[in-house]
Amino acid sequence: MRTSTSVLAIGAAILIGVLVAFAGSFGGLRWGGFPIFAWGALLVFLVQWVVFVPSWFGHTEHFFDLTGSLTYLAVVALTLVTRGSVTSYSLLVAAMVAVWALRLGAFLTTRVRAAGSDTRFDAMKYRFAWFLMTWTLQGLWVLLTAGAALAAITSPEDRQVDALVLLGAAIWVFGFGIEVTADEQKRRFRARPENLNRFIATGLWAKSRHPNYVGEILLWFGVSVAAFPALSGWRMVTLVSPFFVWLLLTRVSGVPLLEASADRRWAGDPEYEAYKVATPTLLFKMR
Repeated sequence: MRTSTSVLAIGAAILIGVLVAFAGSFGGLRWGGFPIFAWGALLVFLVQWVVFVPSWFGHTEHFFDLTGSLTYLAVVALTLVTRGSVTSYSLLVAAMVAVWALRLGAFLTTRVRAAGSDTRFDAMKYRFAWFLMTWTLQGLWVLLTAGAALAAITSPEDRQVDALVLLGAAIWVFGFGIEVTADEQKRRFRARPENLNRFIATGLWAKSRHPNYVGEILLWFGVSVAAFPALSGWRMVTLVSPFFVWLLLTRVSGVPLLEASADRRWAGDPEYEAYKVATPTLLFKMR
């Protein structure tokens, strides 16, 4: 990737981050004279850039996924501590983000350590602007996905848990269960030596080619449903969260990369071609 392209991407990520921080802060609680949501947005990017420094000098990606997960936990903790009073509603919304972050961070970190490296970073970790862009985009990813939850937590209203919030929590539980189950099924499949050069087509993977992504999208939709009652005005912009997750996973870094990788390995294999025809990408056929 060209340096100029990376620099433009960094600038665009920061600009979008500023705009989201403005929208999420609208009418929200303040701490030290500054909107708590904006404090959270600043923390999200600062954490990435601080950890980027030793990662760049060590040319390592080993802290990348762990940093992303810890950032979710840090920003949720910040918003809870600084909002003053903690309600059952704010705790529930925070817990949905925190539990997901803890589980995913542990899963991804363990996977990278077992593999020894993450091949996505083979080239970029030696290109300063490209590597920095990746860390900056991770900050934007954290802010956009957790935005609705953060805006709800920093709402000036002391909301209580109602039917809509419980519906959101139920959707989150369903999505989280799908994601965890799919990841565990694939881990066990890959752990068997006889499956080293095979594709998984059992369990949830027989129903969807990317069931873990189905769970991911659903759980963030659940968070947004739970957050919705506490949002108004410009803070409604943060409801972009599940749509951003869907766009990222299906059009940018998830499905396209994995599908291309699978095609390189198994294209022409009758069983693989039949699997692709019979099994939807997510819950429906994607062109």
